[in-house]
Amino acid sequence: MTMTHPEHLPLADEATNARQAGIDGVEQAPASAQPFPVALPQEERPDEAVEYRGGPTADAPRRLDLANVEWHRVSPKYIVVDLLGYAITAVVVLVAAIVMHVVLDQNWVWWVAGPLLAIDLISGALAPRRIRSIGYQLRDDDLLFRRGIMWQRLVAVPYGRMQLIDINRGPIARAFGLAELKFVTASAATAIVIPGLPIEEAEGLRDHLVAVAESRRTGL
Repeated sequence: MTMTHPEHLPLADEATNARQAGIDGVEQAPASAQPFPVALPQEERPDEAVEYRGGPTADAPRRLDLANVEWHRVSPKYIVVDLLGYAITAVVVLVAAIVMHVVLDQNWVWWVAGPLLAIDLISGALAPRRIRSIGYQLRDDDLLFRRGIMWQRLVAVPYGRMQLIDINRGPIARAFGLAELKFVTASAATAIVIPGLPIEEAEGLRDHLVAVAESRRTGL
């Protein structure tokens, strides 16, 4: 029997590497070179939905296309109704201030009545432009509503989320044949009031929205 000197015995690591290298002539890569899973960047994940959170991106999926929208305006008579409301407010404030100044000898009342009358006057001067900015549009799946001059508001309300549609008529608006249409959804923040509508238009729009909302909720 031939004895092998311990110095000539192959080391365990060398023997293992030798056997692995001899299998099919394929050399195994060291463990440190094995690839690890790498997460793809967000733009390379095709199966994930993209949510638009605002910004100047032109092709954002939730951006409203308002290029060809034809807005339905409120009646021009509503300008007169709104101005009459400001005039009545100014008269009430002025009469109350005069009574307190003459009868009760309260001079400080003008420090309160003056700013109130100024705000009322400025609001009345801006009323025609503000009313002309009000408009709505009926689309296939929702209703668009906009209003405001400096602080503009644009709301898109799906028909299926409408829960209450109501018509209100004040004494002055009723004298001019106008009404306001109010409808709310599950969210109180999306409550919409469209003022200055002729009564026939308000009733027709209410009936249309009720029918469409019922069809959306039933899945028709």
